Amino acid sequence: MCDLLDVELSPTRVQRFSNDCLQVQLRANCRQRDVYIVQPVAPPTQENLMELLMMVDAARGASAAQVNVVMPHYAYARSDKKDAPRISLGGRLVADLLATAGATRVLTMTLHAEQVH
Repeated sequence: MCDLLDVELSPTRVQRFSNDCLQVQLRANCRQRDVYIVQPVAPPTQENLMELLMMVDAARGASAAQVNVVMPHYAYARSDKKDAPRISLGGRLVADLLATAGATRVLTMTLHAEQVH
């Protein structure tokens, strides 16, 4: 993708601690820049989702002008309506988590249903 756009891929560092928690560090200056984070949230889904949320939070904390998430596969998109009592709507939850982490915009491919848009 970077080759097609003729842009340089910025390095990141993901560290796993002994308690299985992650730490993500963006190694490029984000201050007042439009940041694009490309992360397919495919298996291992939970780990990739957490890395994505932490990268978004790191970019926001580094004063990025905008944090754009490019997520070719939107995890939990099929969990978009209550078809049983007391269940979580994972699609909405992922959207809320991305917004809370600091994503300005989310670009994804075909979503399962209109309510996830």
